[in-house]
Amino acid sequence: MNDFPQNGHLNLRHLFWLRCLAIAGQVIAMGVACILLGIRLPLLPMSLVILFEVVFNAMTLVRLSRPGQESNRELFGQLCVDLGALTALLLLSGGTLNPFFSLYLPALAIGAAVLPWRLALALTALAVVGCFLLATHALPLVLSEPSNLFELYRTGNWINFLISMALIAWFVARMSRVLRLREAALAEAQQRLLRDERVVALGAQAASIAHEMGSPLSTIALLAEELRESADHDAALAPYRSDFSLLEQQIALCKEALARLQSRAASPNRRRLKPWLESFTEQWRLRHPQAGLETRGTGSDAMAIEDTVAVGQILTILLDNAARASPDHVEFDVSDQPDPAAARISGAAHARLITFRIVDRGPGIPAALRAQVGNMPVRSTQGGAGVGLYLAFVTAARLRGTIELGDASRLGHEAGGEARREAEHASMRADTGAPVSGSGTCAIFTLPATRAEAPDE
Repeated sequence: MNDFPQNGHLNLRHLFWLRCLAIAGQVIAMGVACILLGIRLPLLPMSLVILFEVVFNAMTLVRLSRPGQESNRELFGQLCVDLGALTALLLLSGGTLNPFFSLYLPALAIGAAVLPWRLALALTALAVVGCFLLATHALPLVLSEPSNLFELYRTGNWINFLISMALIAWFVARMSRVLRLREAALAEAQQRLLRDERVVALGAQAASIAHEMGSPLSTIALLAEELRESADHDAALAPYRSDFSLLEQQIALCKEALARLQSRAASPNRRRLKPWLESFTEQWRLRHPQAGLETRGTGSDAMAIEDTVAVGQILTILLDNAARASPDHVEFDVSDQPDPAAARISGAAHARLITFRIVDRGPGIPAALRAQVGNMPVRSTQGGAGVGLYLAFVTAARLRGTIELGDASRLGHEAGGEARREAEHASMRADTGAPVSGSGTCAIFTLPATRAEAPDE
């Protein structure tokens, strides 16, 4: 999901920077008026007003450094302080005859954009009161050359117009950006909700099917055991004794998978990466005894996985797909590296990422299916319904991880791994006239890692 600050915090930060610009502009305007234009201003009281703005803005900066959501009333108070300071400065410098009198309009426009309508009306009422005071109680401007009053007023109006337009355009542009980010986040949340609803429906069906398959699997297991025992005494069945044993192993794996599915609602199982990965790989080899799985890394023993059940499901789906596409050779590499994004956002300098890289030598992913993979179930060229891969993407997103699928030559080149060498071998086979099955697929599953603490994890 898109990350953007809360609206109140963002608006308060904008007001802080706008006030910084206003203070700098007020100091420059006072200097130009007194030194270059010969206007006599009450510098001491005006300087006290600007000093008050500086102190208040410093307090606002302290408030920004503290956590917590700013309320609309706090933003209203901030704008009231700005209106009060502007009114005080205008009272001391000509009132409504000051060309910067219309700076009320940007302040009211900002208030209307960030405040509820009741507070915006209250701010407008305060501005009306300020205008009345400027018209009745303002100190007149004292010019060294009164004949230049109209020319100075016209020039000031142009400067004030440019400043007002720039302030309004800048603030409205920033507000529009926040609204676009919110709309994008809302659309993403709706899409994620739709995916979750699909997953819940699939999960309910899977639980029902798991319950229905329990009795048939028990019957098959019983028959397989009787056949294996009969092979010890029946010469006709003796050659199939190893097959019966393998059948019992496969049935046991199926029953374990159903047990994991039925107990999925339990709390996640946190374990160290290396011992869990060794056990997972061994179980997967039992399920695919004919697959040529080549492991090139087992990760660090100092890293742990929070939800081994979910991670195991994702890896099982990716490895099963790779084995179907390329039964003779599947590469499985595991590594961990620093997470620069987490370090940049949250300041966690020791944040790590675990990367699982699975490469096959199959025909690759058709270009027409690449945009749909992960967004919906997509039927594969090997006859699969695509539900497993869809569930893998959804589960990875829930774990704050990512899955990237692509050609082994491209992703392998980016990762600098074995996939690149396999692509080079494929190119050599093509040059020698040997048949090339395809570019292969590289699946990269990345998720945040946690540092193992307990020795028995």
